[in-house]
Amino acid sequence: MSNSSSSISQFLLLPFADTRELQLLHFCLFLGIYLAALLGNGLIIVTIACDHQLHTPMYFFLLNLSLTDLGCISTTVPISMANSLWDTRAISYTGCVAQSFFFLCLIVTEYYLLTVMAYDRYVAICHPLHYGTLLGSRACVHMAAAAWASGFLNAVLHTANTFSLPLCHGYAVDQFFCEIPQILKLSCSDAYLREIGFIVVSACFVFGCFVFIVVSYVQIFRAVLRIPSQQGQHKAFSMCLPHLAVVSLFVSTGMFSNLKPPSISSLSLNVVVSFLYSVFPTAVNPLIYSMRNQELKDAMWKLMTGYFYVVINFLSSAYH
Repeated sequence: MSNSSSSISQFLLLPFADTRELQLLHFCLFLGIYLAALLGNGLIIVTIACDHQLHTPMYFFLLNLSLTDLGCISTTVPISMANSLWDTRAISYTGCVAQSFFFLCLIVTEYYLLTVMAYDRYVAICHPLHYGTLLGSRACVHMAAAAWASGFLNAVLHTANTFSLPLCHGYAVDQFFCEIPQILKLSCSDAYLREIGFIVVSACFVFGCFVFIVVSYVQIFRAVLRIPSQQGQHKAFSMCLPHLAVVSLFVSTGMFSNLKPPSISSLSLNVVVSFLYSVFPTAVNPLIYSMRNQELKDAMWKLMTGYFYVVINFLSSAYH
């Protein structure tokens, strides 16, 4: 029997656990991950914004990346935590639309930002003399704005088209958050061909960005291996490896989630894989970027110690 999307008031999300003890464990685990992501990404954003020495193209794009990470994890994790805490699976129709829109907008923006960051590393290592010309402040703002605008338009297109389709297969989503591919599974088989066409076009852009990233890093590694000094090679690799690690984590988990064969698909595996590409990277990206970046670590330490001294002085003056 066919149901109009407008007649559905809520969707049912896939729970992580079906016993109360495991639900509370899931809540505590997600709370820890969420707080770690908030702390790590928030610290990167505040550090880059406050330290003028970090007002460079690389850190400008990193600030935007941290914003998308914060947005992604804030879109999915709090609702999942609340459902586990209150022992429910429901999300309102409006909430599902909003979650699908914001998650797709942010995840697409993040992918385009990672592509722009690959270009930034390519210019910095392969064409250092032209770095200031090719990546001036105006060019950086334009590229970041293009990434955000592309994510927004992509999300508007897919969300509007998906939720306008009639749903023939109930309202239980096989995912712990609302996601376009899972909503499409609920639609009538003869109604989602237009959306499949949009997905194919989007996939072509995604593949084009992937090829651009791969070609950029081939050129980067060729240039680095031509550097005569070992110290110069180490410095160049330290500039690129964090970004390469983040791209590899993002692409590998996303590809496995969307391209894994149906023969190995199961609800539990789908939940684990979706966690790996939607939650895990946003929590570990700050660790990846700060682990090998001494400049960023020094700026963070300077910010934290300065804040600590301000608090101590304030408390001591209040006490006296």
